[in-house]
Amino acid sequence: MKFIQHIAPILLLLILSSVSLQEQVKIPAEISLALKTGNAAELARHMNTTVELLLLEKEDFYKKNIAETILRDFFNNYPAKDFIIRHQGAKNDAQYAIGNLKTEKGDFRVYFLLKKVGTDLLIHQIRIEPDSGK
Repeated sequence: MKFIQHIAPILLLLILSSVSLQEQVKIPAEISLALKTGNAAELARHMNTTVELLLLEKEDFYKKNIAETILRDFFNNYPAKDFIIRHQGAKNDAQYAIGNLKTEKGDFRVYFLLKKVGTDLLIHQIRIEPDSGK
């Protein structure tokens, strides 16, 4: 019984510290807003110099300016109506988010991966694929 009394506070502390670490994972609001409004230029401001882009039938590593052009074309063809992050997390030095993008022509599932570069948190990968179901 004494063992449990001594271990319980330690377990509680571990649980609370892991919860507080999860709360610290926060994708920059500017990225969510850029997706919500279909603003490729703003999204590009948060990209690494090279980004892996998986978008419909395009899949490759692109320089930031090329990725911005591809995303601008996407948003011109699929005007954004809303974007909501459904899940976000962190592992090692990376953060990720998964969300739903609603456009005038259908819904998409969006995944993006961010990593620290110096003091900045930059997008290294964006995946946008049709949302096949709820």
